[in-house]
Amino acid sequence: MRTQQKPKGGARAHHPGPEELVQTAAMARMFYLEGKSKTEIAEEFGISRFKVARTLETAVRDGLIRLEIRLPADLDAERSDALRTRYGLRHAIVFTSRADDPGGAALVTHRLGAVTADLLAEIVTEGDVLGLIWGPEIEALGPELTTLPRCTVVQLCGVTPLRPADANAVEAVRRAASVARGPAYPIYAPLLLPDGAAATMLRQQPGIAETVSRFGRITKAIITVGAWGPGLSTVYDALSASEREDYRRRGACAEVSGRLLDAEGHIVAPELSDRIIAISFEELRRVPDVILLADGRQRAAATSAALKTGLFNGIVTDTAVAEHLLA
Repeated sequence: MRTQQKPKGGARAHHPGPEELVQTAAMARMFYLEGKSKTEIAEEFGISRFKVARTLETAVRDGLIRLEIRLPADLDAERSDALRTRYGLRHAIVFTSRADDPGGAALVTHRLGAVTADLLAEIVTEGDVLGLIWGPEIEALGPELTTLPRCTVVQLCGVTPLRPADANAVEAVRRAASVARGPAYPIYAPLLLPDGAAATMLRQQPGIAETVSRFGRITKAIITVGAWGPGLSTVYDALSASEREDYRRRGACAEVSGRLLDAEGHIVAPELSDRIIAISFEELRRVPDVILLADGRQRAAATSAALKTGLFNGIVTDTAVAEHLLA
C-alpha cells in the first residue's frame, strides 16, 4: 500500500492539503495495515466513522491510496474466484499452465500435486479423516506433502492392475499418513473386478473391509476425474474394446470414483458399480469437503460433467480446464 497525490484536471478538482494528506495516510495505515476498525480510527481523530469511511473511499478512488494484491505468478486469482462464484464452491484454486510448457502434461500434473499439497496443509485440521482416491494426480501429490496436522488417511478406491507404477497410489496414502503422524488405511485390490461376485468377495477381506468401513467417517476427500479415452481413465483402460464402445455410445465421457458419467453428470452404467471397489457417490455426498483435481485440456469436458454431479465443493485445476469451465 502506498499513498500518493494524484493531480486531477479541471478547475473544481479537490486538492488535499498537507494535513489532509497525512491524516488520510494515517487512517489508511491504521485500517489496512494495523487492522483497526473505522470506529476506533474515528475516536482517535475525533470524527464520525462515516467520515472515516468516506475519506478512505475517496482516497482509493482518487489514487491517494493504491492497494496492491500480489499473488505468486502461477496462481490465477481472477479465474479462481470466477470458478468459485460460477459453481458455488468453497475452495477454488486455478494455477497457470500453457500448452507450450516444456514439461508438457507431466509438468502440469506435478504442479497440480504441489498446489494440492499446499491446500491440504492449509485446510486439514487435527482429527480430520482424509480420503485420497487413486489417480496420477495423487501420485504427484504424495511427494509434495511435507506438513499436515495429525489425522487419519484412507484410500478411497482400488487401483488398476495394469502397470506396476500404481503401487504409488498406496504409497501416497502411506506417505500422507506418515506426514500426518496418523494411521493409514490402504486398499490392496483392483478398482474394477471381472464381476460383482469377485468384488463382493474382496470387500469382505479383513484388510479391505477395515478400510471400506471408514468411508463413512471421511471429512475431507480428494477426488480425481478421468476422461473417456486411453490413458485418461482407470476404468477405460481396464475394459475390453467392446465394453468401451458400448459405454461411449451410452454417453460416457467421464469417470469419477469408478462411476461413468455422461456430459450432464448422470451415471450411465449403474451395473458397473457392483464390480467397483471405491467410495460411492452416496458416501461422498455426506463428506463435508470434497475437492476435485483436474488438469489438462483433455479432461476439461470430463471435469464439467463431474461438477454437474453436485458432489464437489472444491476444485484445484489449471487454466486450460478453467477456461473451458468458464466458457
